Amino acid sequence: MSKTPTGDFSLINIGQLVTNNSQLGEGQLGIINNAAISIVDGKVAWVGQTSNVDKSLQIVDANGDCVIPGFVDSHSHIIFAGDRSNEFAARMAGIPYSAGGIKVTTAATRAASEQELKINAQRLIAEMHESGTTTIEIKSGYGLDVETEKRSVKVASELTVEVTFLGAHVVATEFADNPDAYVDLVAGPMLDACLPYSKWIDVFCDKGAFTTSQTKKILEAGIANGLKPRVHLNQLEQGDAVGMAIELDCASADHLTYLTDGDIDALAKSNTVAGLVPACEFSTRSPFYPRARDLLDAGSVVSLSPDCNPGSSYSSNMPFCIALAVREMHMTVDESLYAATMGGAKALRRNDVGHLTVGANADLVLLNAPTYVHFAYRPGVPLIKTTWKDGNVVFAKGASA
Repeated sequence: MSKTPTGDFSLINIGQLVTNNSQLGEGQLGIINNAAISIVDGKVAWVGQTSNVDKSLQIVDANGDCVIPGFVDSHSHIIFAGDRSNEFAARMAGIPYSAGGIKVTTAATRAASEQELKINAQRLIAEMHESGTTTIEIKSGYGLDVETEKRSVKVASELTVEVTFLGAHVVATEFADNPDAYVDLVAGPMLDACLPYSKWIDVFCDKGAFTTSQTKKILEAGIANGLKPRVHLNQLEQGDAVGMAIELDCASADHLTYLTDGDIDALAKSNTVAGLVPACEFSTRSPFYPRARDLLDAGSVVSLSPDCNPGSSYSSNMPFCIALAVREMHMTVDESLYAATMGGAKALRRNDVGHLTVGANADLVLLNAPTYVHFAYRPGVPLIKTTWKDGNVVFAKGASA
């Protein structure tokens, strides 16, 4: 491709166009071969065969390569400061991961300026664009006090509309002897301070973090104030909170490394997306990965995310997660790509991203490959040629976005 346009254009000679609309093409991914797509005013204006494309727009040739919807990352923790590479090295040497490591990042985040936090997050977002991600949810959770949590969601709100207040990441060290008092702080003054900048509320409901009853109290406080709930569950041990997540209509329940058959059946019958983050299992050397195959076979909607964070999964790369999902969680390549695009959109309850149908946001990715299968077939290889968000180039290989 000789040009990387921003604005209105038609991309032609697409060897394989993934629309994620089965009414437009073949299979769940709605694949159209020898395809073209027209972009006008930041939206998808038309999709179809190259022979029928609107030639009044600027024409750009894909030269037979594949085009997919931009990845939708519904789970990230990129508002932080500091580095925990020593912790990772120790873990690889045999020291198990625990939720307490979050507190290491808290000190650095509290000490960082708003500008420092924003610059670091922008660096990670640029990485995401380079790997094809166009929609990003961003959580707070490394402040654990009112002022730093407020600063964190404020920075996040300048970078995405999908901002999640996660004051309940772990109990702040100052409240170690009185966790219920910290729950009251999160559900009261901290929530009030973060509310103007937040769309979602989240809690880490797991060993070493918050109990099911504490989680429910915090989520209900957020819901009462107009926030939408999501939740971290069952990363470190089998818990009892899947039912609670479904009862509160959480948009997603994330991690789910431990699940019972009953949990899987319940999720399949609910509106709660199973948010799987396999890079976390990889980075923490978990003895096993989530039961994705069982979730899908039961009828659950699954999303994929790198879970980018400085402790348990310092990766921003969605293609890596696709490769892990295929290899370690026994998902097909088609299922994995769908989970990384439409699955993420459903986890954010968005209908304007994750697909390439008329009216959708013009978030699309041109690969340096004839098919998306290469994400799993050629793991670790940089396959993204160009990433557009709202019709604008945010990454072009070999050029500055």
